[in-house]
Amino acid sequence: MLVRDAMSTVVLTIGPTHTLRQAAALMSARRVGAAVVHDPDAGGIGILTERDILNSVGLGQNPDSERTHDHTTNDVVFAAPSWTLEEAARAMAHGGFRHLIVLDHGEPVGIVSVRDIIRCWAPVRQHVPA
Repeated sequence: MLVRDAMSTVVLTIGPTHTLRQAAALMSARRVGAAVVHDPDAGGIGILTERDILNSVGLGQNPDSERTHDHTTNDVVFAAPSWTLEEAARAMAHGGFRHLIVLDHGEPVGIVSVRDIIRCWAPVRQHVPA
């Protein structure tokens, strides 16, 4: 199975000046665990995850004043839609992260998460009443 078959095509893109609270509200509304941060001044595309927000709040930082650019990972490993799920899982395990931005011709077309991969590898069985 390929990344294109497992990835979420709901890609939330936010800017570097969004507050962490704004980012969290948008992520919650879209029911996603990561957002693509488009910041041309920092080299283009980064990622902000729920863990980044949690770490900031855990440090006592104010989510109403902290900006996404201070919490974004800019050294991102990207996946291609044609990668196998094994390649994606290997990249995640090697890098210690749970989300990969999927690029096609340099543009974000999806995000694949550990949860997406698990869902494909161990599909939930349908309960059939007796």
